[in-house]
Amino acid sequence: MTITRLFNAMLALVLVFSLAACGGMRGMFGGSQAGAQEAAQDEIIRERLQDTGSRESIWDLFTNRSPPETTLVVNRYLWTASLEVLDFLPVETVDPFSGVFTTGFGTPPGGGRPYRATVHVTDGALDARALNVALVTRAGPASTETVRAVENAILTRARQLRIQDRRL
Repeated sequence: MTITRLFNAMLALVLVFSLAACGGMRGMFGGSQAGAQEAAQDEIIRERLQDTGSRESIWDLFTNRSPPETTLVVNRYLWTASLEVLDFLPVETVDPFSGVFTTGFGTPPGGGRPYRATVHVTDGALDARALNVALVTRAGPASTETVRAVENAILTRARQLRIQDRRL
């Protein structure tokens, strides 16, 4: 039985070294190849910096460079007011962590034209700059007056919610 184990161990070593030899003569486990790859990558970055003035490429979109402790802040009054004001629209997607929700088409009470909305709360402040509303009709984008009226209704309701919260 010991001879069989010794034979199996020797066979495994021969297979490992055979596979390592397939990698080329630069290094058994790619030590010097890694250095060559890093040098080539540095050269690509230098060329990109020289050509475009930036080190970034389109592929940087797929990497997570933000620190893990980064948090997005969404104003809860704007978020709640947006959902309340647009409650006649069916909600399709909701992401409370990034402050975005989209709705399907719906007709406002007393109105005849269906709308679809996308709302993005971008900041923790109760401020008009923290609210982005996009309204679309079946014929195309809604008028700026309609969008502004919806934004004003959301901001007014958010202020009311904050005042109610202070009374508690």
